[in-house]
Amino acid sequence: MRIAIIGAGVAGLTTAKVLVQGGHEVEIFDKAPDVGGVWSRTRRYPGLTTQSPSAQYSFSDFPMPKGFPEWPTGAQVQEYLASYATASGLDPLLRLSTPITSVTRAGDGWVVNAGSRFDRVVVANGVFCEPAVPSFDGSVDYAAAGGKVLAATEFHDAEDARGKHVLVVGYGKSACDVTVPISAVAASTDVIARQLLWKVPRKVGGVLNFKMLLLTRLGEALFKYLRLRGLEKFLHGPGNGMRRSMLNSIGSVSVRQFKLAEAGLVPTGQMEDIVKGAIGLATEGFFEGVAAGNIAVHRDMTIRRLLVIDGQPSAELDDRTVLPADLIVCATGFVQGAPFLAEDVRESLFDARGNFMLYRQIQPIDVPGLYFNGYNSSFFSPLNAEMAALWIAADLAGALELPSVEQRRQQVVDQLAFMDVATDTHHCRGTKIIPFSMKNVDEVLGDLGLQISKATRASHWLNPISPAAYGKLTPQLLQRIAVRTEQPNSLIPSGGRP
Repeated sequence: MRIAIIGAGVAGLTTAKVLVQGGHEVEIFDKAPDVGGVWSRTRRYPGLTTQSPSAQYSFSDFPMPKGFPEWPTGAQVQEYLASYATASGLDPLLRLSTPITSVTRAGDGWVVNAGSRFDRVVVANGVFCEPAVPSFDGSVDYAAAGGKVLAATEFHDAEDARGKHVLVVGYGKSACDVTVPISAVAASTDVIARQLLWKVPRKVGGVLNFKMLLLTRLGEALFKYLRLRGLEKFLHGPGNGMRRSMLNSIGSVSVRQFKLAEAGLVPTGQMEDIVKGAIGLATEGFFEGVAAGNIAVHRDMTIRRLLVIDGQPSAELDDRTVLPADLIVCATGFVQGAPFLAEDVRESLFDARGNFMLYRQIQPIDVPGLYFNGYNSSFFSPLNAEMAALWIAADLAGALELPSVEQRRQQVVDQLAFMDVATDTHHCRGTKIIPFSMKNVDEVLGDLGLQISKATRASHWLNPISPAAYGKLTPQLLQRIAVRTEQPNSLIPSGGRP
């Protein structure tokens, strides 16, 4: 088939690689001039690093270079993805600097940008594609006085903050990451935090790598999933007290390690509530900057309005505090969407609350021939995207035996209802699967009838998940698809799909 892939980031590239190996004709579109998606030079901000270590933020068959640090920079990740595209033979298939303006149905196929026809479309534009920037009262006069409001993804050079009074809006990882380099050159740096979030140290107690605690199957099992199995039943039953203590002890260490009480920055609740906001890794240098007085955090605050005082662009907070604000950098999240899809298609994608109705985070229930990848934001985004690419390849080959449409719809409804409770609705319209990354991998592989060895899976209960352990699954699936091409009546077994 001729397949259009929209997006040349992590998800788009791995989907293209798998589908090309499966014999399809692929074109990869991206509005940026380079591959990488969120890691593109057009979108990355100073201080950007991965949240997961390099070994976990990598494809199963293409490890990060050994010379990279454990938490690579945005530029290094982009370099890695460019190397992946070249090594996979994808460079000739790239259509960079090509914005997608329309995707419409045409019979059994699709028309992209009112011109090119394709049999299928994979949307891989990413859930961090369009920044959500607040609108502020007084912004017209503020701008006229020289004040600037930018999304973090529009702020590319820390030198643009030199000597200025800067406000960073937000308290997630992006906000804290960009604050540190800004504080090194700005006249003043204030963080406006609507809600404080728990931060996990990279090295808990300065010693234990956080991946040993949260990037294992045991770490994932500490958070209650929709379906409990094996040890999970004990952890969320008779062992619930122990489970809570394990999680909240990380919070206690975090409070002491970062001296949060002294800084007045202890979040409300406990560490186990972290999933209801955002599971964020602490930024190196952030709390040190707070302690040194280089960074001021205004907790439980928003910007009430922008104003100009004696020619100085300024911002007034909820408590009437007025701060000088030459530059406001908003790290306030993203809007998940695919505005290029025709209206009739978009109407079929969402539930009444605007959540994506995607089976396995991949397949729209009521839109045949359309797939999504990368709408499964996780600690292991490359691995989750790679497994989703296998699922798409199998479905294109007619090799999946799936439940009925109504059964799939009900599963999506049940999953969204569960995530509403588990994350207090903070699941990015159904596109964030943290902290259930490996649950998604297992469910996708269950559909495919594939899995790594029991021994390796068991080792991942106490050791960090290794994407490399999944490296043999792609050739296994492609071999099955090749056999099915010769024997059309064969189907991939369901493999105990939940």
